[in-house]
Amino acid sequence: MDLFSFVECAKETRSLKALFDLLVSCSSEQGFSQVAYGSLTDTGPARLPEYLRAAVTVNFPSDWCERYSERGYNAIDPVVRRTTMLSTPFLWDRLADQHQLQPGETRVLSEAREAGLKHGVTVPLFGPFGRLSVVSFASSFDDADPEHRLSHLNALAWQFHHALAEIAPLSEGRCQIQVALSEREKDCLRWVEQGKSSWEIGVILKVSENTVNFHLKNAMRKLETNSRTHCVVKAIRLGLI
Repeated sequence: MDLFSFVECAKETRSLKALFDLLVSCSSEQGFSQVAYGSLTDTGPARLPEYLRAAVTVNFPSDWCERYSERGYNAIDPVVRRTTMLSTPFLWDRLADQHQLQPGETRVLSEAREAGLKHGVTVPLFGPFGRLSVVSFASSFDDADPEHRLSHLNALAWQFHHALAEIAPLSEGRCQIQVALSEREKDCLRWVEQGKSSWEIGVILKVSENTVNFHLKNAMRKLETNSRTHCVVKAIRLGLI
C-alpha cells in the first residue's frame, strides 16, 4: 500500500485500534510487522491535536513486553533514550556503532533480538512546545533491510500520527487553518514523495537545485513542519497535493 492509499484508508477509521491495525498492515508489507506507538511527554494544551495523552499501543511479543515492564527497561532502553536526543529516524542496528552504549543498554538490545525484534526503525515525532511521540517498527526476519525501508516507514509514522490527531477528541474552539501552496511548491513536494533528491527534482523541473530547496523551505514554513517528509505528509492530509 502506497502513502496515498494509506491516507485514504486512514480517513475512514474512527478508532485508535482500527488506525493502529492499518499501520501494522502497511508496515508488514515492508517486512516490519511489529509496531509500537507512544507519547514520551504528557504536557501541553489539551486543545491541540498534537497533545494526545501519553499512551502506548504495541503489538510486540507479549513475553517481551512483560519482561520489559517488570525489569524497568524503559529507564535504560537505548531506543527510548536516543529518541529524545535525535530529530530524525534511526536504525536500531546502528546504535552501537554511532553511540557509546552502556552495558545495560546493550543488554536491552540483545534481549530484544532474542525475543524476535531483530531489526528496528524508530521515528521521533516532534510537535509544538517540545511535545514528543514515537513510532517504532521491528522485524522478526534476519534478512530484513531497515535502511532500505526507512523512508517509507518514516512517512507512514507521520501519517499515522496526524490521522490519530484527527480522530482524537477536539475542543470546540479549534479551527482549521487554510494554507495555500504555489504550484511549484506542490510539484517539488510530489517529487519528494516519490523519493527524489533536490538535484533530481531540479533536473526533472529544469530548475536549479537551489531553486528546489527554496520552494521546499517555503512549503515547510507554510505548513509549520521541520522536515521534508513531515511536510509531504501534512500536505497530503490537507489535500494540497
